[in-house]
Amino acid sequence: MDTLPSLLNPLLVSVVLPVYNGERFLLGALKNIQSQQYEPVEIIVVDDGSSDRTADIVSQFERETSQRVHYFYQNNKGPSAARNQGLKLAKGEAIAFLDVDDLWPENKLNRQVGYLAAHPDVDIVQGLIQRMQAKISPVDQIKDRSTDSTDRPSPLLFEPVFDPYPFINLGSCVYRRSVFDTVGLFDEALWDNEDTDWFTRAWELNIQKVLLPEVSLFYRKHDENMTLAQKNLVHYGLLKIYKRRIDRLRSQPQLAESIEAQSATWTDYMGFSTVPG
Repeated sequence: MDTLPSLLNPLLVSVVLPVYNGERFLLGALKNIQSQQYEPVEIIVVDDGSSDRTADIVSQFERETSQRVHYFYQNNKGPSAARNQGLKLAKGEAIAFLDVDDLWPENKLNRQVGYLAAHPDVDIVQGLIQRMQAKISPVDQIKDRSTDSTDRPSPLLFEPVFDPYPFINLGSCVYRRSVFDTVGLFDEALWDNEDTDWFTRAWELNIQKVLLPEVSLFYRKHDENMTLAQKNLVHYGLLKIYKRRIDRLRSQPQLAESIEAQSATWTDYMGFSTVPG
């Protein structure tokens, strides 16, 4: 792959980090963003009604690193509402999302933001996903005597499973801020598959998305994942997305004509055909 050009005027990147009772992973996620060594960047933590030490961990990170974090607390409204709030607070020309239990590889922001800045016709830069699986169960407990007498979950160790693959996970991409003005925000009625719904709308509007064939997200699976906890609702969520799409096509006949003229099929755009089981 060609080396991307260095930027004389790099784009301000707003990293939106939604958190709901994610104290186990939060400090690691914040350090991971900082380790990107990309400037300028703003970190926006949207606390979606956590009852754990989320706020304290953000304060600890700021004290230890001198990295300012924009912390916003709201009552629990779900991941879509948390990301939307982050977008409303964002000042950057580029947007990146990181779920609290996932991580980025080194240089992810430099690579993807650099491509976005060098190609003004592209709105989304996507990378490959490396799925990671927890090796031990999070129910294993150890005593953390460094803070108090409260039992805390032991650290999780992750190992890669499957080969890296392209998919529409929000954290595997960097987005031009203006694309959300075109596509709209995330559907707050959806507590799962909100990313599938958003990318479906982006595909319908022929939003230009480019795939860089390199890992841009470590997608970490474990027993506390929200998607695992709500797995019985996933198929129902997909039905809701399909119903929304039918309604759009019925109310906007010109949308159907635009879709027929596109070169990429929906499955190609989403990457479903390449996702491991």
